[in-house]
This record gives sequence, C-alpha cells and structure tokens, in this order.
Amino acid sequence: MARIAVVDGMDSQAVKHLESLGNEVVEGFIKKEMLEYGALQGFDAIIVRSATKLTEQVISESKGLKVIGRAGVGVDNIDLNAATEAGIIVVNAPRASTKSVVELTIAHLLASTRKLAVSNQSLKAGLWEKKLMSGSEISGKRLGFVGFGRIAQGVAMMAKAFGMEIHAYDPYLPNQIAEQLGAHVHDDVDDLFRMCTHITIHCNLTEETYHLVNAQRLALMPQLGKDGVACGNHIVNCARGGIVDEEAALAALESGELTTLALDVFEVEPVDPENPLLQHSGFHGTPHIGAATLEAQVRVGMDIADAVNAALIGEDIATRVA
Repeated sequence: MARIAVVDGMDSQAVKHLESLGNEVVEGFIKKEMLEYGALQGFDAIIVRSATKLTEQVISESKGLKVIGRAGVGVDNIDLNAATEAGIIVVNAPRASTKSVVELTIAHLLASTRKLAVSNQSLKAGLWEKKLMSGSEISGKRLGFVGFGRIAQGVAMMAKAFGMEIHAYDPYLPNQIAEQLGAHVHDDVDDLFRMCTHITIHCNLTEETYHLVNAQRLALMPQLGKDGVACGNHIVNCARGGIVDEEAALAALESGELTTLALDVFEVEPVDPENPLLQHSGFHGTPHIGAATLEAQVRVGMDIADAVNAALIGEDIATRVA
C-alpha cells in the first residue's frame, strides 16, 4: 500500500479510484511552512495542482517521496532538477484539460472583439450604450499562435470554422504539423506579430518566453485586418502568466496600440485587486479557470491517478516529465 497526499483537491471519483487500487489517500492543503519542515515525510507520492509549490527545499525535506503528480499540464511549480536529483519521478496529465482550455480561449477571443464584458458592465449600471458597443468580427482576420501544441491546434480548428486565417510560431514543433491544419508557419515571432491583429498564447513559461509579449512586439501589430477592417489588436493568454508583460500591455491599452487584452493567467496569482490593468475597459479576465470544467476535473483526476499509481508500481508512464 502506498500513502498518497492530495493537497490541492481532486475529483472524488479519482480519489476513490486510487483507493480501489490499494492506496491510502490523505486529502488536505498543506501550508508552505509545513512542507518546508518535512510534512511530506512518510508519503510515497503527492498530487498537486498549481497552488502548492514544490521547491528545492520542500523536496529535500520530503524523505521517502517517490512520485510527484501534477494534476494538469504546467510543472513550473515543481523544481524538476531537485526532483531528479532526489530520484523522484514527476508525472503530469497534459491531455485532460485540452477541450476546456480550447473553449475558454475561443470564449475570450469572442468576448474581446464583441465587447461582451464592458457591455455587461454598462448594462448592469443601467445604461443602454448600444452605439458605443460596436465590435468587430473574427471572420476574415489573421489569428497568430505563439506555440502550436495540442491546445493551439484545437483553437485553430475552431477559429478556421469562424473564417479566420491561421498563423503559427513554434520553433519546437515540426512545421508539417501546423501546415496540416493550413497554418502559415513563421520562423520569427516578430513576423507573426507584424502579420496578425489577433494573437493567442500557447507556450510554456520559460526564461525564453518570459515577457515575450512586450512593448516592442505589441507595437508591431497591424491594427488593420486582412479583410481591410480597422479591427484593432487583440491578445488572449490562457497559457501561463508572465508571458505577457502586463505593464507593457496596460501602456499599450492606454495608448490605443492594443485594443483588448484577455487573460486567464497572471504573473502574480491571485492577482492584486489594485492592479490598474483590472480597471481598464479594454481588459477582461478570468481567475485561472482554463481547466475548471466539470468534465475536465474528472478527466484530470483519473489521468493523474493512473499515472501516479503506475509510477509507484514501476510501470512506464507516457506522461513522465522528470
């Protein structure tokens, strides 16, 4: 029997599944200070989402830990080097939330161009500002993808159905994958920004991608759609906070270089309620809910439960990241 800590919550079906496989599951959030003082000693595995940070210190104090499971895609809250040095296997569940994030990205794109958030606020304030709420269509516009993995490809298929022209930049993905979806592939991310009025982010947060969307690149965007409509410039990020330079984006919103910014992820989470970005009419956001659907929660729980259990009994895991 393995002892598994589930600290950021997990679907009850997945917990029962782990228990049915002969494991003891202990649920409950563990504070950072307790983790750093060895709260995970005596556990064979831990399953986290994004809230719990497994730093080098936490890992060094977690004697006996064999497996870390990330119930989701990103593993930037886990020190992979420290885990590897400690002989701890790290697995994730990258496919479970794909559909949910695809749909949220499209929702943010449509909400941006049709001014849904600001129209809702205006209407609730008792105003009828119909003339001020004229938006633009996404049909006939160029949509640029920074990163073109599974989620981006799902968004691209939906965007094509809306009549958008697809452009992609991903130096780590074979060009033929993007080309199979009819995407125009760019070798230079700056060229993508020069070409596209609509940009959506689908890459990991790394030293290379930190503040990749910055003042210089925002200034490259054309304002004028492929169809000749002055639709403005629009950015959507449902990937990772920190890829968009939020201060630069706010300045671009204030100057008119950027028309809308939609974020599901922020550089600092929870976002500061005093952040001036939240007050700008061109901005709307969500509190990191990309995977927060009933369906995705079941899928991610079952996927990570199977991956962790497989790692504990010595099986090969396709979703092993360290």
